[in-house]
Amino acid sequence: MLLSPLPQGLAEGARLRELTLEDLPAVHALELKLFPQDAWPIDMFLAEVQHPSRGYLVLEVPGEGGYQLAGYAGLMSLGDTADVQTIAVVPDQEGKGYGRAMLTYLAQEASARGAEQILLEVRADNPRAQRLYTRNGYQQIHTRRGYYPGGVDALIMRAQLTPQNP
Repeated sequence: MLLSPLPQGLAEGARLRELTLEDLPAVHALELKLFPQDAWPIDMFLAEVQHPSRGYLVLEVPGEGGYQLAGYAGLMSLGDTADVQTIAVVPDQEGKGYGRAMLTYLAQEASARGAEQILLEVRADNPRAQRLYTRNGYQQIHTRRGYYPGGVDALIMRAQLTPQNP
């Protein structure tokens, strides 16, 4: 369950909402499309969204017949450290601030859960994501050599969080 209020007023009428079990098939299909080499199995998503230390949301954009899934993001928060488990936006919706909105929300949610820092892993061959994270206060603190399939390194990045008032 998410603790922080979701942001309003996203570009082009998009909205963020808490991920539900009914969203899992569509989220998993998007995961397979966006991350074919690194895709999580659907059982992993199921375990993640049901765990009390996790918080997941979906990005929806207006389309024919209503809203359509355009992204998702998830957080694990244990004690003073949180971790961005996943974050994704479909390519035709990139550059509209949705990734930044989800990343900012995850940091606020982590702070609301008592975290003092937030970590994430990003593929070394994904400079666009690295720029997003750097512009949002993340700094590289470590490299995991050969972490991803195909031998791609993972860059470990961290941002310090501002405590929220109760």
